[in-house]
Amino acid sequence: MKLCVALDNPSAKENLELATKLKDFDIWLKVGFRAYIRDGANFLKELKKINPNFKIFLDLKLYDIPNTMADASEEIAKLDVDMFNVHASAGKEAMSTVMKRLESYPSRPLVIAVTALTSFTNETFTEIYNQDLASKATQFAKDTHESGMDGVVCSAFESMDIKNNTSKEFITLTPGIRPFGEDAGDQKRVADLVLAKKELVDFIVVGRPIYKSENPSEVVAKILSNI
Repeated sequence: MKLCVALDNPSAKENLELATKLKDFDIWLKVGFRAYIRDGANFLKELKKINPNFKIFLDLKLYDIPNTMADASEEIAKLDVDMFNVHASAGKEAMSTVMKRLESYPSRPLVIAVTALTSFTNETFTEIYNQDLASKATQFAKDTHESGMDGVVCSAFESMDIKNNTSKEFITLTPGIRPFGEDAGDQKRVADLVLAKKELVDFIVVGRPIYKSENPSEVVAKILSNI
């Protein structure tokens, strides 16, 4: 299991300060919508300057027609990030088109697909997709696997079932982890480290418990010692 720290502070300065405090750790950093729209590709370079061994997960959740998604994916591959994501609900054609476009990149980033956002409850998910969350998340994961992608974004509660229906090597990345039972905030399907390990989650994304801590390096060290 690998730790991915969400850089969700309200300014580039605060995110860079956080990354600097964590520069001695072997971790991934998640750059999401707000940070990337505000700070751009140069922000990714600044992170690498702090520690060239940081792994970058660009969390933009692409969702468009197949060719547009493939075009965007190709541009992302040029940014020297290590992983990015799309929405599985864009469909198998779109996901397959993305992966075919990236064939020419010998060291392409990992590509994963969002199944069901962890802000959904089963009720709110069903209102949109007209199917219960657990079974549809697994179907999205099977579509993603068959499209040649590397894994999915899901909650810890779906991780094991997804691996059983795809492959044990198929990556599951879980956002909204509250490592030691912290407040869930705006997330609904949250898990702690014990559950994430039990469900064979490959990547845990931790945000508020780290970046809102007075001593983020201490929290990261504690998480790493438990995974």
